[in-house]
Amino acid sequence: MAGIWGPKVMLINERAGSGGDLLPYMFKMKNIGPMIGTRTWGGLVGTWDTPPFIDGGRMVAPRGGFYDVNGEWAVEGEGVAPDIEVIQDPKLTSKGIDPQLERAVEEAMKLLKNNEFELKPEPKAPVRWKRPEGYKSDN
Repeated sequence: MAGIWGPKVMLINERAGSGGDLLPYMFKMKNIGPMIGTRTWGGLVGTWDTPPFIDGGRMVAPRGGFYDVNGEWAVEGEGVAPDIEVIQDPKLTSKGIDPQLERAVEEAMKLLKNNEFELKPEPKAPVRWKRPEGYKSDN
């Protein structure tokens, strides 16, 4: 059975924009699990339908802002805040140590202790085809 079962955590940071803002927003709205890291960038307004210039250049203009189910503008210019703020320390990351990832694993392991997912046994496969009654093979 395909799926991502069990507890979940999400890593977010200030370099995430567009879908990197929308996915954490939805993750938080559905209360899927804790978000660890730093506030996202807050760039969720689209920039489509900008015509090219005669010389081949192009203009980019904001268009199509995002608002929530209550009709309020959301995310743009604000970002999505983490539940647990962990700032990446360049001194550590240059040594191959990732404080955000380590904290995310720590939180996931805590969640797993009390919320372990047990996969149900797979049911017997359904019969989708069978030979018709009275079928006789020539062989």
